[in-house]
Amino acid sequence: MQTWSLISICVLLGVVVRWGVSLNSYSGAGKPPMFGDYEAQRHWQEVTYNLPIREWYFNSTNNDLAYWGLDYPPLTAYHSWLCAYIANIINPEWVKLHKSRGYESPEHKLFMRTTVLVADLLLFIPAVVLYCLYLTDGSSKKKVSVLLCILLYPGIILIDYGHFQYNGVSLGLALWGILGLGLGWDALGSIAFSLALNYKQMELYHALPFFCYLLGKCFKAGLMGHGFFLFVRIAAAVVVTFALCWLPFLSDPVQALQVVRRIFPVARGLFEDKVANTWCSLNVLIKIRTLMSSDAQLYLSLVFTLLAVLPSSIRVLTRPTFWHFKLALVNSSLGFFLFSYQVHEKSILLAALPVCLLLNDLPFMSVWFLLASTFSMLPLLLKDGLLVPYAVTSTGFLLLSIYLLSALDHCTEDELQLTTYRKLFFFPFKSDLGCIVRWKFYISVAAMVGLSITSVTLDPPSHLPDLFPVLVSTTAYLLFLGTIIHFNILQFSGPPSKKSQKKSN
Repeated sequence: MQTWSLISICVLLGVVVRWGVSLNSYSGAGKPPMFGDYEAQRHWQEVTYNLPIREWYFNSTNNDLAYWGLDYPPLTAYHSWLCAYIANIINPEWVKLHKSRGYESPEHKLFMRTTVLVADLLLFIPAVVLYCLYLTDGSSKKKVSVLLCILLYPGIILIDYGHFQYNGVSLGLALWGILGLGLGWDALGSIAFSLALNYKQMELYHALPFFCYLLGKCFKAGLMGHGFFLFVRIAAAVVVTFALCWLPFLSDPVQALQVVRRIFPVARGLFEDKVANTWCSLNVLIKIRTLMSSDAQLYLSLVFTLLAVLPSSIRVLTRPTFWHFKLALVNSSLGFFLFSYQVHEKSILLAALPVCLLLNDLPFMSVWFLLASTFSMLPLLLKDGLLVPYAVTSTGFLLLSIYLLSALDHCTEDELQLTTYRKLFFFPFKSDLGCIVRWKFYISVAAMVGLSITSVTLDPPSHLPDLFPVLVSTTAYLLFLGTIIHFNILQFSGPPSKKSQKKSN
């Protein structure tokens, strides 16, 4: 009973923080003609409620695709329709065709914020609670501590409740998939992840580890025996789930192809704002945007993405353990973020989810990355007027995770699994690598704080208007690059030792 009481308090605290952030501004508030992501979500509700399904993804006089055209898979569209159905009951003006464009009111803001919270309470938060209870090692106190840290991770809160999106839906479905696989319910886990893919196509960042882990389990069980039936059961679950999600579009190939074109807009190009990935950072020194054609950029991105994600996925294929699966999720999502095509700054949340699941096993490195992931979105958060929520939630998360998870108390070479570095890079000195890493953490936190302050208080030189966003993205990129190297080394060096796990717990 005491454990459930603590869990209830954690969930309540998570809800309070989310609602507190939601009281602030949102993306594009009062900024016509395009407004922002808040208007995009509202506009999708307008389109899906007033137009027949066959017109949702096509350009027409009633559906101008240049104005926040629907560019997510069918499950997002169905969710928008459901929200619109409820909105129309409350106030038809919120979703009236054409006339509701750019609609803003306190009542509508309350409704939209509530839809995000309800989605979290139904999908994301229960999945986090169950993961911490059943797939996190340690005492009840440790499980509750991990739960609270995940629920208070600033990145998801600031984007969903500040900027305004529904990332909790796709991430929650993906987490249900991870939970299913961790508990041995492979078919149910596959269904949940298929739903995540059909809600947001960016869940492809996690797809390769899911596929390789499940295929590896089938191989391990024997494809001529139990493994074959497992494979058939999983394949049937995935095919049926996709078929049901796409059913309204399958009768006409033109409809299905148009949906695919909308959700994979290759023509938009390699770059998207000042994102903390390889191409935006490298473009500061080498102008890839002007030196290479769009097709060449696409092929370059494809090659480097495959090189970044395949090693860890092959590793989980040959060793299908849950530990390797979690690391592969981190490495795959980070590999996609750093090297793939048309990456948005918010896509770092796809890497943050599996890192959250490692807070118990690798608290120091996980907290470090989660701080950096929130910092990498600073230019977007400042544009939305979310400076105070960013500063408060980030500081609170850092202090709380250090206190509850004792992250800074577990920085030895053994606990950080740094002994592999000595073997790989032949360090000639006997200095404690854990101490060196700890100082790197302090320096990086100081850099993040310094850049956050200067981005607000100082004006950039007139000839370098993007100076601070570029410095933020480059700093975050270096931290992400170090993270993917470290987690790949971890995946090929084995799970944490029982000794370090016992100390952590």
